[in-house]
Amino acid sequence: MVYTTALSFGHGVRVLSEEESFTNMIGKYFLQLTSPGGMESSARRGSVESCDEPDNHSPFANLDAGLEHEERLLQQDVTRQIERCLTEAKASTLHCQVLLLPCQMTTRVGQDVVRSSADEPCGLRGASVKVYVEGKDGLKSLGSISPDPSVTPTFELSVVFKAVKDDGWPPLKHLFDTSKVLKLRPEYRLVKRKLYSSASPVIHDFY
Repeated sequence: MVYTTALSFGHGVRVLSEEESFTNMIGKYFLQLTSPGGMESSARRGSVESCDEPDNHSPFANLDAGLEHEERLLQQDVTRQIERCLTEAKASTLHCQVLLLPCQMTTRVGQDVVRSSADEPCGLRGASVKVYVEGKDGLKSLGSISPDPSVTPTFELSVVFKAVKDDGWPPLKHLFDTSKVLKLRPEYRLVKRKLYSSASPVIHDFY
């Protein structure tokens, strides 16, 4: 499996061996740290990485074609905020130095969040989005997202990422303490709950 730096999804890049790929990945990562504007902030303390995997898990893969421009902008903003939650939680909540996730996973999650909000009176603007990671230590909250703070939320969407429950990823063992490496699975859960209703939550599992 080929791993690349986060949000660079490997289009048009030759497939490298694991050893070559990780040598290049780490080299690019530290180059970004030392280049002006290369990273948002050195305070991120580590990295969030993505890997190339088929983007066929979501039933809403063609959602972009039907999105209105304004809704698409909201989706992009939610995706960025989910990535921010993951990044900021590495040291404080997840206690890892490197967080690995499938390529374009946050984009897929953003699409599914928008689609799940489509039948609500205010759409995505009426959502309160909670982000969690489920791992060997149970469920951990990574933060919350308010797509439009000017709108009172009418429903809650919980995004539950699932961590690989092992002792790290072997190809990184010579570069990092593997106890500081956390990898997320392609599967995740989306739980929708009405805030002013007695209706039961609706749970969707994506593979």
